[in-house]
Amino acid sequence: MRLINMKVNEFVNTLSSDAPAPGGGSASALAGTLGIALTEMVCGLTVGKKKYEQHQELIKQLAKEAAEIKENLQITIDKDTEAYDAVDAVFAMPKTTDEEKTQRSKAMQEALKKATAIPLDVMRLSLEALKITQKAVGKSNTNAASDLGVAGLLLGSALKGAGLNVLINIGGIKDEVFASNAKSEMESIIETGEKIANEIYSNIAGTI
Repeated sequence: MRLINMKVNEFVNTLSSDAPAPGGGSASALAGTLGIALTEMVCGLTVGKKKYEQHQELIKQLAKEAAEIKENLQITIDKDTEAYDAVDAVFAMPKTTDEEKTQRSKAMQEALKKATAIPLDVMRLSLEALKITQKAVGKSNTNAASDLGVAGLLLGSALKGAGLNVLINIGGIKDEVFASNAKSEMESIIETGEKIANEIYSNIAGTI
């Protein structure tokens, strides 16, 4: 069964089992999905309200963007676990002959690059989600301000959690250019994302 199709308790029980996957990567993707879902909810609670009439077009656009990112983040919940499984499968490959060792090494590098690409996608999506959430602050339903704050916290955690998965995977990648580029992008996203997440929290905590 795909993770995204599980009931909440099924996913939690699977996560807490002694199986190595799903793990932190899929959990980070789920956190991001929950975060942007909250932002979409707040937008929905704002659309049609006379009090926020001047912001209607913006909020409608943010709701549309949030829905798209939510769908993409949901996909990464399973993709991350699939990428881990691909890495794990390489360990079962034979390594008796030189040819087998070469094939195994090549397969491992390909699997590690894929396992790095997925959390990077989670980071990119979470950063875009944070930007959407920030735009909604002060222009959306104040009764749901705390929900928007929680969205920012979840997205910040998703972004940094995915970053840890990037780090652990690039440690085994021999392609120095790929590893360096991945780390640079990860660090850049975290720097920007943390700033936005902190601003969202401060703005909301200071007004409720």
